[in-house]
Amino acid sequence: MATRAPSLFAGLPQGLFQSMDMLQSVCGFSENPPPHPPPCEEVLPSQVVQLEKYVAEPVNLPGGLSLLKGRVNTADVFGVSNSDLVPGKYEGGLKLWESSTDLVNALKHEIQDGQLSFNGKKVLELGCGHGLPAIFACLEGASTVHFQDFNAEVLRCLTIPNVNLNLEKAHKQQACHTDNAAIPTKTTALAPDIHFYAGDWGELHSLLSVVATDQVDLAGEVDKIFLEEDVLLDDSGSQDGSSANQEIPASSNQIQQVRCTRRHSQCHACEWARDSDLSEGGYDIILMAETVYSVSSFKKLYGIIKKCLRPPNGVVYLAAKKHYFGVGGGTRQFKSFVEEDGILGAHLVVDIADGASNVREIWKFFFN
Repeated sequence: MATRAPSLFAGLPQGLFQSMDMLQSVCGFSENPPPHPPPCEEVLPSQVVQLEKYVAEPVNLPGGLSLLKGRVNTADVFGVSNSDLVPGKYEGGLKLWESSTDLVNALKHEIQDGQLSFNGKKVLELGCGHGLPAIFACLEGASTVHFQDFNAEVLRCLTIPNVNLNLEKAHKQQACHTDNAAIPTKTTALAPDIHFYAGDWGELHSLLSVVATDQVDLAGEVDKIFLEEDVLLDDSGSQDGSSANQEIPASSNQIQQVRCTRRHSQCHACEWARDSDLSEGGYDIILMAETVYSVSSFKKLYGIIKKCLRPPNGVVYLAAKKHYFGVGGGTRQFKSFVEEDGILGAHLVVDIADGASNVREIWKFFFN
């Protein structure tokens, strides 16, 4: 009987090949075709799943802002443990990624600086997971807020409960006249039209609010008018760029460790009225955190942005790592991908280096 030669890989850990397959799939060069994505669907609030192990806990941000989030075990929802990503099955929505809280903090400062207003706006968060940025938009007076995640399970088990918790908290504080920066004022209505959508970015346009083709065609002509107005403002000094670099105050125990440089842009998402065109398609503001880790997803992601971002003043806020080592994605690669198309420009709002992870950035994209 012939003796079988020992495998060259016999001494390697058993989980290595599974990890390699995952890495290859994320990078987009796996020999195996990716699994078919789950169908796109609207997830109704009534379909919420209350897990016994769902634990609510506060997320305390600089400046006294506090939001609530749930803690859900991946194994309880997807039957996998200790994994941030299972390509084609689970895209990491149950984990609170650090760029999500970075984005909320940056949006808060954009409002304070007069660069942004959610009041009366139509907002979409792509790849929402916990949904904290879009929840913040709800609390700041957005008229319509749509939450999207790859997995319907994430929406049912985590996002919807998080939204309910934060709105309930806000309503109670509003009733008690509590003085809190994230609580609606007399000019901020806390009654947004909220919807939840699950599915792959490549097919979501069938469910989301999309922009009519003629709106995109008109964007270029209207942008010329806004560009001329910006030039006049620059000449008068009212939009002076000398304040372009400012430091975000960090919490007392992080001042020495965190470098967080903020920059102002000439694109203001707070200057146009909404009353006359609430029925039109598209979104005024699209929010994204940690959505650009895979180069293979850029085309679908940018495609849904182009279909959904309302010209001429719609803006996209992206929070993510500058580079995702080993998987090829990152903010800089996505920025280059977008700018090659020539439709949207980009402005770096803030970069964050805390020494604990790769440099994180927040970019604002707007119509050229």
